[in-house]
Amino acid sequence: ADVDVMKDRIQHGANLLENHVFQFDFLNDDFSMLPDGLQNIINDEKKRKKLVIFINPPYAEGDNVRGIGRKNVQISKIHEKYQKVIGKSSGEIFAQFFIRIFCEISNAYLAEFSTLKILQAPNFEIFRNIFVAKLKKMFIIPANTFDNVNGQFPIGFMVWDTCKKEKFAEMLADIYDKDGKFSEQKNIVNYDGNKYISDWLEINSKKISKNFIGHLASVGNDFQNQRMLFIDDVNAKRKKGGRHTMITEENLIVASIYFAVRKVVPATWLNDRDQFLYPNDGWKTDLEFQNDCLAYTLFNNNIQSRYGVNHWIPFTEYAVGAKEKFESSFMFDFISGKREEPVVSEPLLFYDGKEYGGGGTDGDDDPVGADLRVCPYYADTNTAPMKREFSETARLVFKAGLDLWKYYHAQKFSANVAFSSTSLTERKRDGYNVNVAFSSTSLTERKRDGYNVNASLYDIREHFQGRNEKGTMNSKSTDEKYNELIENLRLAVKLLAKKIGYKVYEYGFLIN
Repeated sequence: ADVDVMKDRIQHGANLLENHVFQFDFLNDDFSMLPDGLQNIINDEKKRKKLVIFINPPYAEGDNVRGIGRKNVQISKIHEKYQKVIGKSSGEIFAQFFIRIFCEISNAYLAEFSTLKILQAPNFEIFRNIFVAKLKKMFIIPANTFDNVNGQFPIGFMVWDTCKKEKFAEMLADIYDKDGKFSEQKNIVNYDGNKYISDWLEINSKKISKNFIGHLASVGNDFQNQRMLFIDDVNAKRKKGGRHTMITEENLIVASIYFAVRKVVPATWLNDRDQFLYPNDGWKTDLEFQNDCLAYTLFNNNIQSRYGVNHWIPFTEYAVGAKEKFESSFMFDFISGKREEPVVSEPLLFYDGKEYGGGGTDGDDDPVGADLRVCPYYADTNTAPMKREFSETARLVFKAGLDLWKYYHAQKFSANVAFSSTSLTERKRDGYNVNVAFSSTSLTERKRDGYNVNASLYDIREHFQGRNEKGTMNSKSTDEKYNELIENLRLAVKLLAKKIGYKVYEYGFLIN
């Protein structure tokens, strides 16, 4: 159809030669099918030095190295020829264009629009070892600059000189907005040879017990997968795929650092492909940074008491004015340095599908309230808990959180509620339940009429905000006092996130 359109334009006066317009399948056809004039250039090494190839290949990819999958990418002859040479990147259509040009039309200039995978993606490391052409110039624009592209990620225009054999290392690129206005420059780097934050998490989560208090879900090592990163309950239902790291007392600090580091720097279209890396050792002795990350994580998780024991309440019953004892005082004991030195078992990192119950003890009931200045840190699994002070910024988060918990526990609840517990521990009562209580199943209300002494932050939000007809939690509550308290907490967490963000770069989790 494109050929017909071009020939129609020529017939109506376009300044083009009809024989220069032809159909050619670059990933399947032999070069002998090209017009004679173009064959003469391709087959002449001297003439090829003046050949410029412009490509804007489709951003289609397969789900695996065979090159077929969610976008119906078909196996091409070029894929079959070079799959073993360039590995996983062969599943990308544009990589197939690149490798044929580089290997079969050498000493030409290549100018192309594509994603930055060719420069940065881990799956392209093998490709970059083969495609050693000099990157002359580049600029970056938002993907939605192009028609029918809605994603929020960067597209680069790059000019390559295949005459010069040079592996890409880094380049300072000009950045333009969707209106074509220059905004800034960004250093685009090649991450080959670096270890990633997922490697760091795995190494620091090997020797842990089975006293699970939570589950950390994550995908990849870049910003584009940030929405797939969350902390929830051990027994919550979850989809297959990605990384599933169980959280225990032994790796809670590491898990909190991992979670906070990947969350505190906002994801944008420009940093979408930036990779989080294995850090330097600076974090090990920075107790304030560790505790800041813990504070951030405590008020950003998806823990819900309906799935089992809630080990994530950072306050005492006395501090929040609870009407009953918490089922677990684990987190308060942990941040107060009251935990006993843990006994670790065989390495266990990934969730194996079994149902593990939570642990925890009642701890010390001394009604001193929540001491917001102390937190233990495990330099390794052989170090006993130690008390460490929280920063002033983190204490503001705790203060805002405590106000919210106190407001919840001060509410009037209907004590006589018939319900069936959804907890996997099968805690069922015919009437009053201090742990989990639901009376309404209406999606328009979905309010907790019964008192939940073990309410998590998620539970508290759900209680006040309710859900809409589609089951989605409402963004605000009809209770203005609650709206004020939750906004205070969000502002405090935002301030803490900004503070943590500086250390993310200092310790090498991200490269400027």
